[in-house]
Amino acid sequence: MSFTSLTFLAFLAGLIVLYYILPRKCQWALLLAASCAFYLCGGAKTIGYLAFTALTTYTAGRRLGVLNTRWKALDAQEKKTRKRAHDRRRKGVVWLVCLLNFGVLFALKYWAFLAEALLRRTGLHIFAPELLMPVGVSFYTFQSIGYVVDCYRGKVQPQKNFAKYALFVSFFPQIVQGPIGRYDALAPQLLAEHELDWENIRGGLQLALWGYFKKLLLAERTAALVNTVFASPETYGGAVLVLGVFGYCVQLYCDFSGGIDISRGTAQMLGITMAENFQRPIFARSLTEYWRRWHISLGSWMRDYVFYPLALSRPFRALGSFARKHFRGMLSKIFATSMATFVVYFIIGVWHGANFRYLAFGLYNGVLITAALLLEPLFVRVREKLPLCWDGWLWRGVQMLRTGAIVFIGRYITRAPRLTTALSMLRRSVTDFSLSQLRGGALFSLGMTKADWLVVLAGLFVLLAVEMYQERGGGARALLARQKPAVQGFVTLAWLAALLLGALGGYTGAGFIYAQY
Repeated sequence: MSFTSLTFLAFLAGLIVLYYILPRKCQWALLLAASCAFYLCGGAKTIGYLAFTALTTYTAGRRLGVLNTRWKALDAQEKKTRKRAHDRRRKGVVWLVCLLNFGVLFALKYWAFLAEALLRRTGLHIFAPELLMPVGVSFYTFQSIGYVVDCYRGKVQPQKNFAKYALFVSFFPQIVQGPIGRYDALAPQLLAEHELDWENIRGGLQLALWGYFKKLLLAERTAALVNTVFASPETYGGAVLVLGVFGYCVQLYCDFSGGIDISRGTAQMLGITMAENFQRPIFARSLTEYWRRWHISLGSWMRDYVFYPLALSRPFRALGSFARKHFRGMLSKIFATSMATFVVYFIIGVWHGANFRYLAFGLYNGVLITAALLLEPLFVRVREKLPLCWDGWLWRGVQMLRTGAIVFIGRYITRAPRLTTALSMLRRSVTDFSLSQLRGGALFSLGMTKADWLVVLAGLFVLLAVEMYQERGGGARALLARQKPAVQGFVTLAWLAALLLGALGGYTGAGFIYAQY
């Protein structure tokens, strides 16, 4: 069931009515039933994967709870003698559930890729059955593993009711493309009793409409341009290739942020506040800041469950000691953490999919971010010696353009069908670039009509204006909320009418890009 389908809108409207009519103590059970129905509509054959993750992580959490309870019952002397065995058992539970769930994720996303690569290079056949890819498999897997690790750390108490825990894993607004929720922040809201709050209905509806605007009017229209260019990139000159990649940047930006807005708006109408997952990355002044703003919940998950454990692990502590002995200056201090950062971004690249271009994408970002960390002391010295206004608007603009150019190059890698194609497109974008390639009606032969271009350009102007206002500390919804009810209603209805009229002829019903990850 797609967020952009009439079926989903009817499903959501019916759910909201029942949610606030039924006794409040039944609300969480209704959400669980609705989440299961939503997932079954997306593919009944794949619900077994979701059930497997829910069952194994629930069992792991309960087991950790039992071990922790037994530990607390011991006296000081017994704790001293049994500490090693106790830690070994707890770590064993975490490692086992991680191996099981990440093993399933590996098989679904990478087994066929590895089998094909092995066959191509060695001629060796290995069994590679065709497996159906569950919707949002990475998101609910990461979320569930995060819960287990939090139980291990004592941050949360294990949930005893399996049905209530299953709601946390399967909550339908986040299942398509996140955000990746934390149990201590999300579960209490899912299980709480919510009264009808018209402010939540109004605010959630406005946020969802903003998401539909980005998805339907901008992402769907630019998708036609992107698909046309990338279907046969060898037939186009550099200017068309640059335009196609720019279109992909717009498509991905609006597709992902629009989907997140729809998810968070849907949850808000149910009285649930989901974690922010997107914060205007076009204003980022460094690549690190860009990815901090792009997929906030994934970045924070990687930081808490991968980066810190990795940086504080025994091998990386040894690497830090080695660096302090053999290197000088800043490099000796940050070498180990820089390497941990590189590993994290490499994992994020692999997370995007089973393809060498994603490996290259992870390496591309990892190398640039690691290099920036290592060269930071040099940049500081340069700024101290050159009498320039490093905090002025001009330098901030240069930083944003520099970051945007780096991200733009990376989009060649992620969108091209093969890494070799991406490299060829990059080369021809420089060596065969001429604006004359876009003249003589060529601009309107790339999948978008004049009306499409007009809608996209106007929509981008509105999007940029709103995000500039938000970046300066303002809130578009807060601004609207300060107006009279009649004005709010008129603006909302006018926006809805513009959305429906603008979507006519430009909506293809495509799914969300991040749903495949």
